[in-house]
Amino acid sequence: MRNTFKSSILSLLFGVLFLAGCSGNELNLQDGDKHITEEMDKVISDYIIQKNSSSFSDTEKQFEVHKVYGTNELDGVISVYMWSFYAGFNKSTGIEEQSGHSLPAVIQLSKKEENYSVIEYIEPQDGSLYQSSLEKMFPKKYLKLAKQESGNIGGLQKEMDKKVKQWLKKRE
Repeated sequence: MRNTFKSSILSLLFGVLFLAGCSGNELNLQDGDKHITEEMDKVISDYIIQKNSSSFSDTEKQFEVHKVYGTNELDGVISVYMWSFYAGFNKSTGIEEQSGHSLPAVIQLSKKEENYSVIEYIEPQDGSLYQSSLEKMFPKKYLKLAKQESGNIGGLQKEMDKKVKQWLKKRE
Protein backbone atom coordinates (compact mmCIF):
# COMPACT_ATOMS: atom_id res chain seq x y z
CA MET A 1 0.00 0.00 0.00
CA ARG A 2 2.80 2.33 0.93
CA ASN A 3 4.64 1.75 -2.39
CA THR A 4 1.42 2.40 -4.32
CA PHE A 5 0.97 5.69 -2.47
CA LYS A 6 4.58 6.72 -3.23
CA SER A 7 4.13 5.74 -6.88
CA SER A 8 0.93 7.79 -7.09
CA ILE A 9 2.65 10.84 -5.58
CA LEU A 10 5.62 10.49 -7.94
CA SER A 11 3.30 10.11 -10.94
CA LEU A 12 1.37 13.19 -9.84
CA LEU A 13 4.59 15.22 -9.46
CA PHE A 14 5.87 14.17 -12.88
CA GLY A 15 2.50 15.02 -14.39
CA VAL A 16 2.53 18.48 -12.83
CA LEU A 17 6.10 19.09 -13.98
CA PHE A 18 5.22 17.93 -17.49
CA LEU A 19 2.17 20.20 -17.66
CA ALA A 20 4.13 23.14 -16.30
CA GLY A 21 6.71 22.57 -19.03
CA CYS A 22 3.96 22.59 -21.66
CA SER A 23 2.29 25.78 -20.49
CA GLY A 24 1.69 28.62 -22.93
CA ASN A 25 4.55 30.67 -21.47
CA GLU A 26 7.41 29.05 -23.38
CA LEU A 27 9.63 31.29 -25.42
CA ASN A 28 9.17 31.47 -29.17
CA LEU A 29 12.56 33.01 -29.91
CA GLN A 30 13.31 34.39 -33.35
CA ASP A 31 17.04 34.98 -33.83
CA GLY A 32 18.41 38.21 -35.26
CA ASP A 33 16.60 41.34 -36.38
CA LYS A 34 14.68 39.91 -39.35
CA HIS A 35 11.38 40.43 -37.47
CA ILE A 36 12.17 44.07 -36.66
CA THR A 37 10.46 46.46 -39.06
CA GLU A 38 11.75 49.97 -39.82
CA GLU A 39 8.92 51.35 -37.69
CA MET A 40 9.83 49.11 -34.73
CA ASP A 41 13.48 50.12 -35.12
CA LYS A 42 12.54 53.81 -35.07
CA VAL A 43 10.23 53.39 -32.06
CA ILE A 44 13.04 51.66 -30.12
CA SER A 45 15.62 54.35 -30.89
CA ASP A 46 13.22 57.25 -30.31
CA TYR A 47 12.17 55.82 -26.94
CA ILE A 48 15.76 55.33 -25.73
CA ILE A 49 16.79 58.82 -26.90
CA GLN A 50 13.81 60.42 -25.17
CA LYS A 51 14.34 58.37 -21.98
CA ASN A 52 18.03 59.32 -21.71
CA SER A 53 18.07 62.89 -23.05
CA SER A 54 17.63 64.40 -19.59
CA SER A 55 19.96 61.93 -17.84
CA PHE A 56 23.15 62.90 -19.66
CA SER A 57 24.87 66.25 -20.07
CA ASP A 58 23.43 68.74 -22.50
CA THR A 59 24.19 67.98 -26.11
CA GLU A 60 22.78 69.34 -29.34
CA LYS A 61 21.74 65.97 -30.77
CA GLN A 62 21.42 62.42 -29.46
CA PHE A 63 21.44 59.16 -31.40
CA GLU A 64 20.84 55.52 -30.56
CA VAL A 65 21.79 52.39 -32.50
CA HIS A 66 21.28 48.81 -31.45
CA LYS A 67 22.12 45.24 -32.31
CA VAL A 68 19.18 42.85 -31.97
CA TYR A 69 20.01 39.33 -30.75
CA GLY A 70 16.46 38.11 -31.17
CA THR A 71 12.80 38.58 -30.39
CA ASN A 72 10.00 36.76 -28.64
CA GLU A 73 6.30 37.38 -29.15
CA LEU A 74 3.77 36.33 -26.52
CA ASP A 75 0.18 37.52 -26.23
CA GLY A 76 0.75 40.45 -28.59
CA VAL A 77 3.85 41.68 -26.72
CA ILE A 78 7.14 41.59 -28.63
CA SER A 79 10.25 41.37 -26.46
CA VAL A 80 13.39 42.59 -28.22
CA TYR A 81 16.71 41.39 -26.76
CA MET A 82 19.51 43.72 -27.83
CA TRP A 83 22.65 45.74 -27.19
CA SER A 84 22.01 49.50 -27.21
CA PHE A 85 24.54 52.27 -27.89
CA TYR A 86 23.30 55.79 -27.07
CA ALA A 87 25.38 58.98 -27.38
CA GLY A 88 25.02 62.74 -27.46
CA PHE A 89 26.95 65.07 -29.75
CA ASN A 90 27.67 68.74 -30.35
CA LYS A 91 28.41 70.31 -33.72
CA SER A 92 31.59 71.90 -32.35
CA THR A 93 33.06 68.51 -31.36
CA GLY A 94 31.98 66.58 -34.47
CA ILE A 95 31.80 62.81 -34.16
CA GLU A 96 33.36 62.84 -30.68
CA GLU A 97 30.64 61.67 -28.31
CA GLN A 98 30.03 63.89 -25.30
CA SER A 99 27.92 61.52 -23.22
CA GLY A 100 26.14 58.23 -23.52
CA HIS A 101 26.00 54.56 -22.68
CA SER A 102 26.52 51.15 -24.20
CA LEU A 103 24.63 48.28 -22.58
CA PRO A 104 22.41 45.25 -23.00
CA ALA A 105 18.68 45.95 -22.86
CA VAL A 106 15.28 44.40 -23.33
CA ILE A 107 12.44 46.45 -24.74
CA GLN A 108 8.85 45.26 -24.98
CA LEU A 109 6.60 46.56 -27.74
CA SER A 110 2.88 46.37 -28.27
CA LYS A 111 1.16 46.94 -31.61
CA LYS A 112 -2.14 48.77 -31.74
CA GLU A 113 -3.57 49.07 -35.22
CA GLU A 114 -0.50 50.04 -37.26
CA ASN A 115 1.52 51.70 -34.48
CA TYR A 116 4.02 50.24 -32.04
CA SER A 117 4.44 51.52 -28.51
CA VAL A 118 6.91 50.70 -25.76
CA ILE A 119 5.35 49.06 -22.74
CA GLU A 120 8.56 48.25 -20.86
CA TYR A 121 12.27 48.96 -21.10
CA ILE A 122 14.79 47.08 -18.95
CA GLU A 123 18.49 47.71 -18.40
CA PRO A 124 20.71 45.64 -16.09
CA GLN A 125 21.36 46.92 -12.61
CA ASP A 126 24.77 48.33 -11.68
CA GLY A 127 27.55 46.86 -9.60
CA SER A 128 27.21 43.51 -7.89
CA LEU A 129 23.62 43.12 -9.17
CA TYR A 130 24.65 43.41 -12.83
CA GLN A 131 25.16 39.69 -13.52
CA SER A 132 22.01 38.45 -11.75
CA SER A 133 19.83 41.12 -13.37
CA LEU A 134 21.27 40.27 -16.79
CA GLU A 135 20.39 36.60 -16.21
CA LYS A 136 16.80 37.58 -15.40
CA MET A 137 16.51 39.81 -18.48
CA PHE A 138 17.82 37.50 -21.20
CA PRO A 139 16.99 33.97 -22.27
CA LYS A 140 20.06 31.74 -21.92
CA LYS A 141 20.32 31.65 -25.70
CA TYR A 142 21.14 35.40 -25.81
CA LEU A 143 22.82 35.78 -22.42
CA LYS A 144 26.22 34.70 -23.76
CA LEU A 145 25.97 37.23 -26.62
CA ALA A 146 25.11 40.02 -24.20
CA LYS A 147 28.13 39.16 -22.05
CA GLN A 148 30.45 39.10 -25.07
CA GLU A 149 29.34 42.48 -26.46
CA SER A 150 30.66 44.49 -23.53
CA GLY A 151 33.35 46.75 -24.98
CA ASN A 152 32.98 45.18 -28.44
CA ILE A 153 30.74 47.62 -30.31
CA GLY A 154 32.78 48.23 -33.48
CA GLY A 155 29.82 47.68 -35.81
CA LEU A 156 27.56 49.90 -33.71
CA GLN A 157 30.27 52.57 -33.56
CA LYS A 158 30.42 52.66 -37.37
CA GLU A 159 26.63 52.93 -37.57
CA MET A 160 26.68 55.74 -34.99
CA ASP A 161 29.43 57.63 -36.85
CA LYS A 162 27.42 57.40 -40.06
CA LYS A 163 24.34 58.93 -38.39
CA VAL A 164 26.38 61.70 -36.79
CA LYS A 165 28.17 62.56 -40.05
CA GLN A 166 24.80 62.81 -41.85
CA TRP A 167 23.58 65.16 -39.11
CA LEU A 168 26.73 67.28 -39.32
CA LYS A 169 26.39 67.61 -43.10
CA LYS A 170 22.81 68.84 -42.72
CA ARG A 171 23.97 71.43 -40.20
CA GLU A 172 26.63 72.97 -42.47
